[in-house]
Amino acid sequence: MTEQQRSVGKARLGAAEFQALYQRLRQQARWEAADRRGALNYITPADVLAAAGEVRLGRTATLASPVETNVTPDNPDPGQHQMTQTADDAGSSGLSFATDRLAMNVHGNVDSHIDALCHVMYDGVLYNGVPAGTVTAAGALELSIDTAKDGIVGRGVLLDIPRLRGVPWLELGDHVMADDLIAAEEAQQVRVGRGDLLFVRVGHRRRRDELGPWDAARARAGLHPTALELLAQRQIAVLGSDSNHDTAPSAAEGVDFPVHVLAINALGLHLLDYLQFGDLVPLCEQARRWSFLCVIAPLRLPAGTGSPVNPIAIL
Repeated sequence: MTEQQRSVGKARLGAAEFQALYQRLRQQARWEAADRRGALNYITPADVLAAAGEVRLGRTATLASPVETNVTPDNPDPGQHQMTQTADDAGSSGLSFATDRLAMNVHGNVDSHIDALCHVMYDGVLYNGVPAGTVTAAGALELSIDTAKDGIVGRGVLLDIPRLRGVPWLELGDHVMADDLIAAEEAQQVRVGRGDLLFVRVGHRRRRDELGPWDAARARAGLHPTALELLAQRQIAVLGSDSNHDTAPSAAEGVDFPVHVLAINALGLHLLDYLQFGDLVPLCEQARRWSFLCVIAPLRLPAGTGSPVNPIAIL
């Protein structure tokens, strides 16, 4: 039996097991009742200064996938890019401008985005017990993406699970376990710690690029919910992936997105979904290091449940 088959074959968490895990993680993320920053509290000014020391090559790499405007199996409601003024609208002399507009679904299964702490409602509450009713038709009154309006800057760490297993990508439905994360740390000679921005590669984007789009809502690789216990112990500040973190089918009975519930709702972790690491991996290989300065700048959306995002790694 292959490692992938063993991972997929792990039993799903029962409803009681998941609930116990949820309660344990909530107890580990005990900030004051008024807190609205969650795990971002782990990043200190000293951490930001230290992260600047990760820069050795003077090179930058985007972690974002291009915004897509075509209908595909994983993108039934794509972004709409519309030109509102072109050369055809301009005169033959004098000044004119090219203008356009963009409309998009922030929480899709293709475009890179960051989830705010108001994104996940579970048993009637948001992160830190904030009532779910604070998310209204007018937007999020609490825990919106504007919490991160000053940007998120820190030490980024990429753990490459397909590299660890010697495969181009993880197969659909495969789980990344805590043991995988620890093994990747050892193989890449890096350790994830307090205040780090952790990025976990499962190869979703490479599989999509090489084999074409599929219905990712029904089948994808991701983290097993139990892996969140390790991340809670390490006190990471942000979690990102080239998938959306959750495997499909779900690894927990009765909960479609258990990692989202545990990360956002229980731990107060901002999640970055559907990134791409094709530009970053070669730079990490060149530098022979898997840590870097990382800058994440969400849009200023005061009532938004998330934002399109273009994280930048600086090596």
